[in-house]
Amino acid sequence: MKFYLLSDNVDTLMGMRLAGIDGIVIHTEKEVRTHLDEAMKRSDVAVVLMTHTLMELCPEHVMNYKLNVRRPLIVEIPDRHGNGATGETITKYVRDAIGVKME
Repeated sequence: MKFYLLSDNVDTLMGMRLAGIDGIVIHTEKEVRTHLDEAMKRSDVAVVLMTHTLMELCPEHVMNYKLNVRRPLIVEIPDRHGNGATGETITKYVRDAIGVKME
């Protein structure tokens, strides 16, 4: 099973390629929706990595997959500037999924 990256910048993609992870650089909400839908249909992909910036473009679309599809797993990663609230995102995901507020 593979990882697949949806990134908003070339630097992140190049770094991931050095680790053997393929992906694509995209910038618009339409591109995010299209490429995420395609990645979610791939039988060889186990984990879709997405930069924080792209997750912010269509959070409802991403959350729908996170809550309703078992595989592949969608994981938010910080962008090249370190932007991202990964811990906050995990807490929100648990709260939305099971209705439990984590402190």
